[in-house]
Amino acid sequence: MSYRPICDMWLLARPKVKYYGAYPNGFLQRARVLIGCSDEDSVLHICSGKVKDYPNRGFGNNDKTVDIDESLNPDFIMDVRKELPIGDWNGILIDQPYTNEDAEHYSSGKDFIPNPNDLLKRALDLIPIGKKIGVLHYICPSCPKSAKFICCIGVLVGFNNRIRCFSVYEKIN
Repeated sequence: MSYRPICDMWLLARPKVKYYGAYPNGFLQRARVLIGCSDEDSVLHICSGKVKDYPNRGFGNNDKTVDIDESLNPDFIMDVRKELPIGDWNGILIDQPYTNEDAEHYSSGKDFIPNPNDLLKRALDLIPIGKKIGVLHYICPSCPKSAKFICCIGVLVGFNNRIRCFSVYEKIN
């Protein structure tokens, strides 16, 4: 697998899934490549929302989802501030609510927003050395000592919208 060696900005189409915070169209396939996962690798989607409904390539046959909202039918229902599912993950994608304002669009509300730095650090405990985690957020979380920072890519959906960053980290020890 490969992608362009220099990637600094993705200008993507609006989401095709009717769900607040859904991935932009074209995001998931690109994200998988940057975390080094094929369509057959097992990827854990943390704060998964309706990623299973994503209409394009990118959600793999062996992927699993974790969310606090059981109405979304995640594979694991849990508060990711307290626990994460143990498994044989080839990569992890994190797409948590970014702000209190964003969180109000979800059933769990603003009281359940995880700290992105803490979530990244704990998620690194779930993958083997050499595997990667991608985080989509308004901030680029600090790189923990157990990881190497790989890249940060701007993600924009049309003009006059907030830009997000997709940050990738590789576990080193």
